[in-house]
Amino acid sequence: MSEFFQAFANGLKAADAFLWGPPLLFLLLGTHLFYTIRLRFVQRYLGKSVKLITQKDDQMDGNVAPFAALAVALASTIGTGNVIGVATAISLGGPGAVFWCSITGVFGMATKYAESLLAVKFRMRDRQGEVHGGPMYTIARGLKWHWMAVIFCIVGGIAVLGTGNLVQSNAIATIVNKTFDFPQWITGLIVMLLVGMVIIGGLQSIAKVCTWLVPFMSFVYIAGCVALLIVNRAYLGDALVLIVKSAFKGEAMWGGAVGSGFMLAARYGVARGLFSNEAGMGSEPIVAATARTRNAVRQGLVSYFGTFCTIIICAMTGLVVVSGALACPEIVNAAQREILTQACFEQLPYVGKYILAFAIFFFAMTTLLGWFYYGEQCFRFIIKSPKAVLGYKIAYALIAFLGAIGSLAVVWDFANFSNGLMVIPNVISLLLLHKIVVAETEKYLWSGNLDMNDPRCVRGNTDVAD
Repeated sequence: MSEFFQAFANGLKAADAFLWGPPLLFLLLGTHLFYTIRLRFVQRYLGKSVKLITQKDDQMDGNVAPFAALAVALASTIGTGNVIGVATAISLGGPGAVFWCSITGVFGMATKYAESLLAVKFRMRDRQGEVHGGPMYTIARGLKWHWMAVIFCIVGGIAVLGTGNLVQSNAIATIVNKTFDFPQWITGLIVMLLVGMVIIGGLQSIAKVCTWLVPFMSFVYIAGCVALLIVNRAYLGDALVLIVKSAFKGEAMWGGAVGSGFMLAARYGVARGLFSNEAGMGSEPIVAATARTRNAVRQGLVSYFGTFCTIIICAMTGLVVVSGALACPEIVNAAQREILTQACFEQLPYVGKYILAFAIFFFAMTTLLGWFYYGEQCFRFIIKSPKAVLGYKIAYALIAFLGAIGSLAVVWDFANFSNGLMVIPNVISLLLLHKIVVAETEKYLWSGNLDMNDPRCVRGNTDVAD
């Protein structure tokens, strides 16, 4: 049996390497660049997005407020990809992976804006009054390709198991075990129960939890990173130079990066960048579509602020790891890839490892909650039976337990592979529907009409599904 699992792990690793080769990297980055140029560097409206976050549009159709939708999206994106994932990318692709991870985020803001705009544009309301949307509705209604919408839901469901569930529960169990010497299977049971208690209440329950937890946990983690950068301030300048230089050539700082050069740094940087900010993957638009907003452009701007937040957190993590490794080179050889971030945080006396344990626990828990909703919506698009949805909720909680006791290497490869599969149908629809994105942007943003109501967004006017 062990030989079978080893063969499976090797095959998955090879498939992951093939999928994340030059074609997908160029497709994803190319889409980011295309929308950045086509939308006249829409990233420059970041200030407007901050103003829109807390504005309420209660007379508009939707399930939750814009800030609540953003909180759920941030709960999903600010997870282990921002902490463990960045360290793993550095250990495999060299310090230059931090550069490509950040670049992916900056240009990915334009893609996140576009996919969230389209999600609101093509969302629908069911007979019970609940609003649903996301790439599957964009593809089915915008392109009239129901078959590709189904494909997206299938690969999205697979990605939910990897990115949103297995990776997160494994990260929780691992960090709790390393920090407190607590058995992983017991941690898995606790995570399973906590997740089950929240997801049984659906989106409203998830949004309430995430609205409170996301700002608090982000503040604690960033404060810990700032404290570590102060401790290792003598190495901060060298770390920045090394990150930029090694983005374009191999560095022997870690074994996995020797002779790697541009492609390996870019591969792991872009892959982890996607994992952390999800721009182009089509996950976050599923919850963005449920926001009460006056027009689709407003929610597009709100959504891309989430990508900006992940850029900050990933960059902070990258600087902490690289500067920490320069300060204490022995930790690179002593620490395994999955605990490299922990080894760096332990440089902060007394409290460092506990700050990291706290951050990963809550980052991963909220990601488990947010990704559950994504999976549920993919599931509902194909199978509309309420009993089947209840079964999905039970299965999701059980899988969280399995992730806690699984192999991290296999889990990460599975997550990367499923993420890549999710990108393809979503990016195809984004490129084919770019004229709609530009037209909506010109109507509401470039013309100064952000406060104008789109009649289709007014309560009761959203198209009703058959």
